[in-house]
Amino acid sequence: QVQLVESGGGLVQAGGSLRLSCAASGVRFNILSMAWHRQAPGKQRELVAAVTVGGITNYADSVKGRFTISRDNAENTVYLQMDSLKPEDTAVYYCNGKYSYASRSYTYWGQGTQVTVSS
Repeated sequence: QVQLVESGGGLVQAGGSLRLSCAASGVRFNILSMAWHRQAPGKQRELVAAVTVGGITNYADSVKGRFTISRDNAENTVYLQMDSLKPEDTAVYYCNGKYSYASRSYTYWGQGTQVTVSS
C-alpha cells in the first residue's frame, strides 16, 4: 500500500521559513515524479512546485525565488523549503507522487499539512 506522509507544517510569522517533508512508502520512490500542491480556503488546489525523476524542477510564479523543492531518493523523501513566507502562502499543503507504466498513470496524495503565515 502506497503512503505519502507530510510533516513540517505550522504557524509562522510573515518573512519566516518552514520546511515541509513528505515520506513515501510502499513504492519505489525513484520512479515517482513528486510535487507539492496547496489549497487555501475557498480556492482550488494549485501546483506549487514539482521535481521529476531526473531532478528537474519547476515552480509556480508566486513562489519562484522563495521556495525550493528537493528530493532524497535514499530517504524516500521530498522536501519543500519555504522562505520569505507571506500571509497568502497560508494553505493546506499536499504531497503528490505519480508515475506511468504500461500506458496507465498512477497518482498518490498525502493527507496534507497546514501552513499558516501570520502578518
